[in-house]
Amino acid sequence: MYLPLCLISLLLSAVPAEADNIDALRPRRPLPNPSDGNFFHQPQKRSLTQFQELQFAKRAQAADGGGINYNPDGSAFLWLPDDVYSGKNFFDSFNFFSQADPTDGHVNYVNASSAFAKGLAYVTDDNKVVMRTDSWTKLPLGTFRDSVRVQTKKLYTGGLFIIDMDSAPWGCAVWPGFWTTGLSIPPVIWPAEGEIDVLEGVHDNEHNQIAWHTIPGCVYDNNAVFSGTIPNDSGVNRTNCDASLNDNAGCNVVEWSRASYGELFKQQGGGVIAMKWDENDISIWSFFRAAVPQDITANSPNPSLWGSPSARLMNTKCNIQKTFANHTVIFDITLCGQWAGNSYATTNCPGTCDERLVEPANFINSSWSINSLKTYRKHLLAGNITQINDGSFSADSSLLTTKLIVLLGSVTALLAISI
Repeated sequence: MYLPLCLISLLLSAVPAEADNIDALRPRRPLPNPSDGNFFHQPQKRSLTQFQELQFAKRAQAADGGGINYNPDGSAFLWLPDDVYSGKNFFDSFNFFSQADPTDGHVNYVNASSAFAKGLAYVTDDNKVVMRTDSWTKLPLGTFRDSVRVQTKKLYTGGLFIIDMDSAPWGCAVWPGFWTTGLSIPPVIWPAEGEIDVLEGVHDNEHNQIAWHTIPGCVYDNNAVFSGTIPNDSGVNRTNCDASLNDNAGCNVVEWSRASYGELFKQQGGGVIAMKWDENDISIWSFFRAAVPQDITANSPNPSLWGSPSARLMNTKCNIQKTFANHTVIFDITLCGQWAGNSYATTNCPGTCDERLVEPANFINSSWSINSLKTYRKHLLAGNITQINDGSFSADSSLLTTKLIVLLGSVTALLAISI
């Protein structure tokens, strides 16, 4: 007996919709060993019911006309909502780092109570998350300026990370970063769990510089397709991510757009940066405010529709599952230090880096204005994807088949009864 296509379509439709690159020393950035055992927490493993899976699939398809992503082996998956960091609750999910800057920056990183009391961290009435450097205190020469560094309590091994910002810090002596890295808790030593620099620059740069810092054995695949430019040292491209080489330059990509960092980024309304990290690759996209994909706005992101990323690290020349794991997400603003300090004399910035720190008006643009940071987890439509302790992925490919058999069996039974 042939099953009427219209009946299958009717049943499926009945599922409701859910409710300039400055070459200088690159820093080695280990995190401190937390004294509190609850300083970080691991994400929960979760799976979807049949109803939820169909709901999300339908929402994704409605959002962008496709919605489904595919692995190189042809298996289908969705990016499902995981965490949202935004608004008044943003800082509840972050720890404030208040130790000496590991990158030798000339800042005093303050704790949470000081940051809130001094106006270095706050949420505006319209739910903009602001983190800034002190821009109102005149300092004696040689004094460090107060600033902020925060990192998520939750750790991630893979995911899709989408940050929506109105502005990011910039200016002479300023060195901000939006990045992820492993904890470096002994006996683990940085960069055993890798580092991913998603947004980073110094001084008045106009181009965001993306970078990876890893253990030996991780390099770019020359066949990878992306729109950014790989910088070089003395004619040698920076394609080796090994942090022990080239003064920890890592493997870098400079974005092509002059509005991907600095003043122009702010002038055109900011935008969205997305970082996809799974077993296939780690890729980063940047979108102007006017060009943010509709699927991102609809909270049903589909990276397969976004075109070539700005940068891409492939698993073909880097074992991503063994090189990157247990990352905290970090926002910071440091001043001078190993990169901005060492490169200061090569810029058009006046005086010296230390002299720049004296006047507070020099740092009125040294602030983050964030609308949200959203994370998504990978879910195979052919089953449940889970993350194993070593960072590898496994999947049960029988789940969806079982569901389809049950559905078709139910329809057949109904037809038999009606006959």
